[in-house]
Amino acid sequence: MNRLVSILAASAVSLAALPASAQTEITWWDFLGGGDGVRMRAMIDQFNAEHPDINISPTTSEWGVPFYTRVRTSAAVGQGPDIMTYHLSRLPLALQEGVLTEITDADLEAAGLDIGDFFDAAVDAASDADGTLYAVPFDIHSIVLYYNKNFLEGSDFLDDNGILTGINSLEDFERAVAYTIEQGSRAPISYQTGGPGGIWRVFYTLFGQQGGELIVDGQVLPGDNAAKAQRAIEVMANWGEQGWQPEQAEYPASVALFTSGQSAFHLNGVWEVPTLNDLANGGSLGFDWGAVQVPQMMDQLATWADSHAFAIPIQSDQQMDPERREAVMTVIGWMQRNAIAWADAGHIPAYRPVAESDEYQAMEPNATYASLADTAFFDPRSEIAGVASPVYDAAVNVIGPAMHGFLSPEDAVSQMQMELQRLIR
Repeated sequence: MNRLVSILAASAVSLAALPASAQTEITWWDFLGGGDGVRMRAMIDQFNAEHPDINISPTTSEWGVPFYTRVRTSAAVGQGPDIMTYHLSRLPLALQEGVLTEITDADLEAAGLDIGDFFDAAVDAASDADGTLYAVPFDIHSIVLYYNKNFLEGSDFLDDNGILTGINSLEDFERAVAYTIEQGSRAPISYQTGGPGGIWRVFYTLFGQQGGELIVDGQVLPGDNAAKAQRAIEVMANWGEQGWQPEQAEYPASVALFTSGQSAFHLNGVWEVPTLNDLANGGSLGFDWGAVQVPQMMDQLATWADSHAFAIPIQSDQQMDPERREAVMTVIGWMQRNAIAWADAGHIPAYRPVAESDEYQAMEPNATYASLADTAFFDPRSEIAGVASPVYDAAVNVIGPAMHGFLSPEDAVSQMQMELQRLIR
């Protein structure tokens, strides 16, 4: 009898130690460093705290080629994550490699999402040419025009609320630049002129504002697109000739030129908003600043943009268990509905209910530049485009020398056409 009591007591203790229901472990991969990484980990921790039946186990890998190489390798052998972050500019290459699974209507329903609640440009970038969805957009991140209000005081370029105004053409922008030089700006336009990211984003913005298309039916810069590319490079080269932009400035140096008060304008991604906010809140910035959508300098509004998105990789020939997939979609739905925390990193939520919420509209300067989501200009739908791609190599190897006077804009375009065309299959 005593032995039976002991067994029953031990069994009761064992049962009490078990969770009320089985917990689904979700393997998560991302490439998010710095402030982005800190914010995402906080969101993951919050999700885990709110969902005792699902636990996200995150791993962060090196941004760019190393991450995407790891994804491709793991997909082939069936050892990839359940969910991962993905740049939508890389989607065409992912489709060519066959590493992503389709996001179905049933998946979206499980997440509590409606595709109509996302910005059209992001949805298009997340889909193949037939409109099949392969990722769920999480944000739209783009370059914006940061500005030092102190250099613009007393001019017509600040409205009563201190917002940049009166720039509707290249001539207007260059007139504003000239004004800031008179006020003491020593490097009026700063951006990464010594690396691929900054060069490509500024070039592609000026190119897009002319209605340019980099690749059409497998051809690089066909028709008048070559002239539009040449014009964009000419603008950047002129800024160099005038001494308005730094020579060969690497990314940190380009940011430092603005934060140290030497540059009146800074062309960079929305991801630097937290940097400016932290410096201003800490009392170490030394000037008032703002950020707006890159103004129309050419024929129309357009701004280079990309999106972080959530994707589900293939696992060789294995199929994901339906319950696990539902858990993954629960994660994605929660992340979208709580994207206001991600917006704190400067990003524009791709999910309209958050982007249009009162809470987001109260965030500055985010709300001021949020309009760029409607004119976001994504990289061309091509396997040679996107983050850490051959078009970025062309930026630093071809556009860069032309910007600095070592190559004519016309020759730069010809060389870019030749180098990129041979990579298209």
